Amino acid sequence: MINQNSKASNAKFELGQVVATPGALEALEASGQSPSDFLNRHLQLEQGDLCDEDHELNGEALKDGSRILSSFKTSKGVKIWIITEAKDGNGHRSATTLLLPEEY
Repeated sequence: MINQNSKASNAKFELGQVVATPGALEALEASGQSPSDFLNRHLQLEQGDLCDEDHELNGEALKDGSRILSSFKTSKGVKIWIITEAKDGNGHRSATTLLLPEEY
């Protein structure tokens, strides 16, 4: 588990509990970057490496509560996905996961 506030300033949604896979942690360590470098961008719905359709789906997710996906590359060129789960029955997003696409 990564120690991260569930909501940053100007965040567009809540992260819930933040976790990362071993591959994502290894890629972040190799690049010398912090999870927060990417989580802050995710919270702002930055385009990252997503296609226009996925970016549009993220905008809709703010309204309908579905999952939110971001895709970024580390400074070493490794692709990192960030997935925030859909809202539960109580209207909360339970978790956000940093992972490599092949770990999905």
